[in-house]
Amino acid sequence: MKVRNSLRSLKNQPGSQVVRRHGRTFVINKINPRLKARQG
Repeated sequence: MKVRNSLRSLKNQPGSQVVRRHGRTFVINKINPRLKARQG
C-alpha cells in the first residue's frame, strides 16, 4: 500500500473504489490489488 498526496490518478483505474475509514481515505481495487493506497 502506498501513501499518496493525490488519489485522483488511482481512482480513475478500472475497479477502483474510494473508501473513507477512520478519517483516512483509501483506494481499494479488487481487480488490481497493487493499486491500494492511503491518504491522510
